[in-house]
Amino acid sequence: MPGIAEVFHAHFTEHAYPAHTHDTWALMILNDGAVDFALDRHRHDATGTGTVVLLPPGVSHDGRTVTANGFHKRVLYLDTSVLPEELTGRAVDGPVFGDELLRHRIHQLHTSLGQAGDGFESESRLAFIRERLHRHLHVFRPSRSPGREANRLAAALRDLLDSRLATGMSLEEAAALLHAHPTHLIRCFKQTYGLPPHAYLTGKRIERARGLLLDGSRPAEVAATVGFHDQAHLHRHFTRHVGTTPARYASRTVRPSGRSPQGAYSGRQG
Repeated sequence: MPGIAEVFHAHFTEHAYPAHTHDTWALMILNDGAVDFALDRHRHDATGTGTVVLLPPGVSHDGRTVTANGFHKRVLYLDTSVLPEELTGRAVDGPVFGDELLRHRIHQLHTSLGQAGDGFESESRLAFIRERLHRHLHVFRPSRSPGREANRLAAALRDLLDSRLATGMSLEEAAALLHAHPTHLIRCFKQTYGLPPHAYLTGKRIERARGLLLDGSRPAEVAATVGFHDQAHLHRHFTRHVGTTPARYASRTVRPSGRSPQGAYSGRQG
């Protein structure tokens, strides 16, 4: 995914990192435990699940456990397209953030990155993480609240997503085509339609998949036709939306004449 060089999950009980540097930013959250580390010869500690640690590129740091049970960590290595190197000094001055919302957004991004095919969602989550990191690093670019342009931008993005249902598109591409900042575009869409654009895109694909399944297409064919990464990707989202698997939906549903797929499923759900 653009902007992310590596994703690293680890559980350490005794390991201590020697002093080293990275070419990338290291954005870390803890599942549990505590970490003691030095950054540019100043010691810091990170404890608890509400803590976020940001280590800048090119600056020496180490790390060690401070409890017998060690620590579980999840790290995103971000390149300078997400955070420019000139913010390094500000990160050195304060690398630990007590920010529950930022931590939650990073957790959501790790979750979406673990699911093949959810790139639009991952891009959206990274955009909001970047925005919040800028705030912590005192980059004063206040987020805009959607104004009178919100409905126009939202409708334009909806049309783009509808036209690229099977092939998909990146958030960066959509923002460039519509001449809007990515997070502003997402806020406009959510204000207008009540859900973020990645959720809208998934829902439209599920709607299209239901129709194809009712017409007798096989789940693997349906997945490719409507833009899911593979059959497993279709299965996961379809089950979450409809309450049953694609195969079971197709085998137990009859399309009534003149009716849409909505409401046609005759099997037990829930």
